[in-house]
Amino acid sequence: MNRNTLMALVGGLAVGLLVGYQVGSSGREEARPAASFGPPPGAASPFAGGPAAFPGAQGGPATSLDMERRIAVSREIVARDPKNVQAWIQLGNDYYDLHQARESIDAYAKALALEPDNPDVLTDQGVMYRELRQYDRALANFKKANQLKPDHIQSLYNIGVVYQHDLKDPARARQAWEKVVQVAPASPQAADARRAIADLKGQPASR
Repeated sequence: MNRNTLMALVGGLAVGLLVGYQVGSSGREEARPAASFGPPPGAASPFAGGPAAFPGAQGGPATSLDMERRIAVSREIVARDPKNVQAWIQLGNDYYDLHQARESIDAYAKALALEPDNPDVLTDQGVMYRELRQYDRALANFKKANQLKPDHIQSLYNIGVVYQHDLKDPARARQAWEKVVQVAPASPQAADARRAIADLKGQPASR
């Protein structure tokens, strides 16, 4: 599924949905956008939505009870079959949606031990590292995802978010966002990247 979202910028600009890549081809019941960032801890997001807002299996919003039930099922599956990568990914996705970052990271780690080159899982795990304020680990995940798949736009966009909002390095943030625009100029991430770059310049974003 595409968890596939990580982070919105502060300052009233949507620097993207830090929603994880949950996980395109990784076994969610429904596709969701790549992991994008939500606002830094304590900041209000200008956009509605987020992991819990994505539809559940029945087409409506998944409740915590729905996810707890899915977690119980996934845990039974991996107990019987520890090499079931899709079950580990689903487990990580559901913990992600419940904002149980440590549990999500651990489940994704099990999946990555079996499928280490999955950029979607790396991106989602990076989102969870960021939630724990482990910014260097988050950045390492996003960079690895983008190295594995250079057109993996969400991981590239998320690199910019971490540099700008967490590591306070606007020059590197701009480099990442300019690459987003170059690689996928018509993508939603590119639109957010243009706004973010304009914000760095202190100028209004072009429409």
